[in-house]
Amino acid sequence: MAGAIIHADPIREPLVPLPNPRSSSNKLWFAILIALVVLSLLAGLGLRSPTPPDEPRFVLAARHMVETGQWLLPHRGSELYAEKPPTFMWIQAATYTLLGNWNLSFLLPSLLAALLTLWLTWDMSRRLWNRQVARYAVLGLFVCIQFGLMAKRAQIDMVLVGMTTLALWGLVRHLLLGPNWGALALAAFAAGVGTVTKGVGFLPLLMLIPWAAWRWRHPQAPGPGRSWNWWLLLPAFIAGTAVWLAPLGIALLNNPDPGLQAYARELLFKQTGTRYAAAWHHHQPFWYYLQVMLTLWLPGSLVAPWLLPAWWRRCRRADPRYLLLLGWALLVLLFFSASPGKREVYILPMLPALAVAAAPLLPGLLRRTGVRWALLAYVLALGLATLVFGYGAVHGDGWAMRNAVKRSIDLWVLPYVGWWLIGFGASAVLLAAVLRLRRAGLAVVLTTVLLWCMYGLGGMPALDPYSSASLVMDKVRERIGPDAELGMVAWREQNLLQTHPQATDFGFKRPVAEQWQDAARWVSADPQRRWLFVLDKAMSPCADRAAVIDIGSANRNNWQLLPGTALHADCVARTHGVVAGADEAAQAGDGD
Repeated sequence: MAGAIIHADPIREPLVPLPNPRSSSNKLWFAILIALVVLSLLAGLGLRSPTPPDEPRFVLAARHMVETGQWLLPHRGSELYAEKPPTFMWIQAATYTLLGNWNLSFLLPSLLAALLTLWLTWDMSRRLWNRQVARYAVLGLFVCIQFGLMAKRAQIDMVLVGMTTLALWGLVRHLLLGPNWGALALAAFAAGVGTVTKGVGFLPLLMLIPWAAWRWRHPQAPGPGRSWNWWLLLPAFIAGTAVWLAPLGIALLNNPDPGLQAYARELLFKQTGTRYAAAWHHHQPFWYYLQVMLTLWLPGSLVAPWLLPAWWRRCRRADPRYLLLLGWALLVLLFFSASPGKREVYILPMLPALAVAAAPLLPGLLRRTGVRWALLAYVLALGLATLVFGYGAVHGDGWAMRNAVKRSIDLWVLPYVGWWLIGFGASAVLLAAVLRLRRAGLAVVLTTVLLWCMYGLGGMPALDPYSSASLVMDKVRERIGPDAELGMVAWREQNLLQTHPQATDFGFKRPVAEQWQDAARWVSADPQRRWLFVLDKAMSPCADRAAVIDIGSANRNNWQLLPGTALHADCVARTHGVVAGADEAAQAGDGD
């Protein structure tokens, strides 16, 4: 039905360099490109540790699940972690159970979600238009910087995108290509699972709003009409949320523990409704996401001046494919823009839908000289910029030296990273010179492949000892010896994660004074074997300053070691552990 409403623009020069969409050569070119895409997303898997701001806390919670066998409630050290549902951490813990390696396991959920999203984007486009359009959709989504970046980060958002796109896929199959009540139930279930992965997982169901508006204007159009089967939405959605809410509800009914009740209130109310309506951090202006789209969605945002008028013309023709995809994306954009708290990752779930909506127009757009110049200029600018940065890193220019000192990076690392940047920059410039204006689209795809290979194989592994805090924690282990015990005050998640066996902590969100009171009692039990790892700004005045050891810096924080014998427990008891300004310093975060 929908495929007959409007045809894609004629394809004179496809993104892959042969024009016949049915030829075996064209399929071979696409298969090669897809293999390169997958390899670039795989590049670096297992070569680095979790890094701030989000990765270490999720892995801490997942590791706690594996080590204790208690999977229902995620923990950050000794405290319950009530800021996110545990679904993502369950996936990480399950992946570790299968693989037995955290450096592989913690990144795999995002990678698999990215690959699922690419396939769903391809299949959605194939069903709405044809296979050639589907190829443009997949490659168009891949080249957008934010997609690749989140595919190579262990954050919840890529898994959320996978669930969101699965829900959209089911809705499109039912609303535009149906009726298909099974696909509708799958969409509602995926939205439910997405909701207990991150609270906004219900957003795909907003597609019903533009669809209802279109059906009201076109009541005779084929498709799903009135039926009792629409009631599948509610039980399927509830079933998806029950993946986590059901065991939580059972625990709440059977366990009167006030801590569990407080955890549920924090997560179900403060971290959802309150966080949206009255966010207490990440405040940004209403137009913030326009800036995000212009920068993190490069190079896709470069074709917006040509793409937006084309979309407008097709919406005026009442093509339901565009009305539903673009109408849903607009609703999501307005939803997040209305909240005072904004982060760039919030609108990432829009990107696959926009890639599907853009795909049938890309063949025509890539014939335009202006579009080709914009894409080729992007490749050249990216290549030249990395050449400049790489040269500065190799030769220790001022900017490179300043950043290395700020992050306590050993200077010998700079040339190593610099040569990776130079290699990528030279390759990008060479691609632009060889493929030239006529193959600007292909140059963008190959440059993106090289970018993520460089990122995964070169840049991140080289900087990993500093960004993951593993270097500092190695120094701690060496200094205190294998038989000592370590406690932590005003710590960061990556520091606790890098302790083996896991150090003793005295709370993460607790006031620093209370942490010191517990730390003093803990140290007093065995002062000869016990040490404290402390943020420098939170060091207690009850410590013997002559015995304090500056052990190193990581993530713009300076860390100190205190032998148990150098802490005066009676002083801590008298002063109640108060350290002036310690809580502000502890809440300042990592600065990443």
